[in-house]
Amino acid sequence: MTESTAAHNNLAATLGAPADTRAGGRGRAAVALTVARVVLALFFGFGAFAKLIAHETAIESFDRMGWNQAAMYIIGGLEMAGAIALLIPVLAGVAAMAFCGLMAGASIVQLTLLDRVNAIMPTLLIVLLVLIARARRDRTADLFALIRRHA
Repeated sequence: MTESTAAHNNLAATLGAPADTRAGGRGRAAVALTVARVVLALFFGFGAFAKLIAHETAIESFDRMGWNQAAMYIIGGLEMAGAIALLIPVLAGVAAMAFCGLMAGASIVQLTLLDRVNAIMPTLLIVLLVLIARARRDRTADLFALIRRHA
């Protein structure tokens, strides 16, 4: 690897971008996970937006569950914060772990209160979120170490 390529990869790692994709499978996997983070951020962001503007479909879902609109706004706010955090490399692992918990709850709600068939979607999202959290585990550990140092 040339000095220029090494410098590029160090800068990319610092900024949270994937390393040189010419490195083979690991580079392609990093790009795929970055794309997945962006797609999931958009997915969760749009869902959060529907809750935060009290779109009729969001209201209907929360009414079917027997939950009030305050719960809708809280969950929408958490989803929006998580969607934004997925786009910030140093926070992406923590966001993915938090979304795993949220999606586990969503699966349970689908199974018990809504449509059982739709419980598969949050479960599939958990698989993707676990892959993101695992890929970002070093960044997450660095973040927690930084927090502990300054606490």
